[in-house]
Amino acid sequence: MIGYQDAYIKLAATEASRRDRLSVLWLSTIGFALLFAAWTMFGVLGIPIQKEMGITDVQLAWLSAVAILNGAIWRLPLGMLADRIGGKVVFLATLVVASVSAFLVSRASSYNDLLVCAFLVGIGGNSFSVGSTWNAAWFPPSQHGFAMGLFGAGNVGASLTKFIGPMLIAAVPAAGLINGFLPGGWRFIPALYSLLLMGMALVMWLGTPARDRKPAQGRTLRDMHRPLAEVRVWRFSLYYTLVFGAYVALSVWLPKYFVSVYGLDLKVAALVTTPFILASSLLRPFGGWLSDKYGPRRVTYAVFITGLICSGVLFLPMNVYAFSALVLLIGASQGIGKASTIKYIPEYYPKDVGVVVGLVGAIAAIGGFVMPPLFAYLKTWTGHPQSMFWVLFALSAVSLAWLHLVVTKIHREERRAI
Repeated sequence: MIGYQDAYIKLAATEASRRDRLSVLWLSTIGFALLFAAWTMFGVLGIPIQKEMGITDVQLAWLSAVAILNGAIWRLPLGMLADRIGGKVVFLATLVVASVSAFLVSRASSYNDLLVCAFLVGIGGNSFSVGSTWNAAWFPPSQHGFAMGLFGAGNVGASLTKFIGPMLIAAVPAAGLINGFLPGGWRFIPALYSLLLMGMALVMWLGTPARDRKPAQGRTLRDMHRPLAEVRVWRFSLYYTLVFGAYVALSVWLPKYFVSVYGLDLKVAALVTTPFILASSLLRPFGGWLSDKYGPRRVTYAVFITGLICSGVLFLPMNVYAFSALVLLIGASQGIGKASTIKYIPEYYPKDVGVVVGLVGAIAAIGGFVMPPLFAYLKTWTGHPQSMFWVLFALSAVSLAWLHLVVTKIHREERRAI
């Protein structure tokens, strides 16, 4: 009887732990999707803002870029903080700050106001390192690829604004709703996100385990920073800049590209950008599964080769159908590559996921911050809108070369050891 009771207690504890893991995974994924939607909303809002305020393409690029910047600079400290005090409290704080910032965007009255508010709302982009750390703490190593891949699929939130933004801007009266509490036009979108983010914070507070896991509790900051001195971490940062930083930059720049190069309406431009975002987001769990099964190295090889070929072909002028197909293929490879790159981290640094993901994500997001203005300047200097793909080609070439050199070195050392 005692053995039966012990087995029952163990089974109940296992089921409770499984429920806790799944609640962390699903609620953090939904929260990340909302935060990502708010973080990248200027990709669609930028065009009506440009018409209202009369700003240039370069000013518009900087509006998106400052939001991306603030989604980068806090990834390392917030990842470390999530390791030390638990991901739940840090994620909740991120949701609340982003909610208040989104509301301020809806009330901005000048370009300078928007720059400040866009920078503030960018705090949501830092939730990636927080959520990755949180999920890594709750899942076993054999499931890290899939769990962190599924969480990362929350960047499908970038498609939320692309899909519903133009329709809601057109549908909501200019006077707004609820006696003007929710403003009309483009301002309705950030106001709506403000309410959704605050509601998500409440759901997450109630729906995830009260007692969180804190893998770095008690460790010194010096000990936590030790992995950052390794070249391998900076190599992973380059990889992630290609698959994530470029994804962020393209998700905010492609609607403008479709409008200016192919003359599409904003609604149509947003819709044809959506498959790129969906592929780059929803294939991330599949990339995690592939990396769990075959190892991240093989998967990452295929991703870099695909990106190199597609970005090289995109140097050429082409019709909108061929362009959309190649961009979709790049998005699919980026989705798989985001998972394979992150899969490396808990394998090499099981006790330092927050720190390493924080640095890798920060550098990649800074890359996403730099690219939209770089795209704009390249177009201005060369007169060729396709010049934006020179950047992707160069990143793909360097990443593939570095990966191949490392793999060649590993194989050489393995042969010597035999």
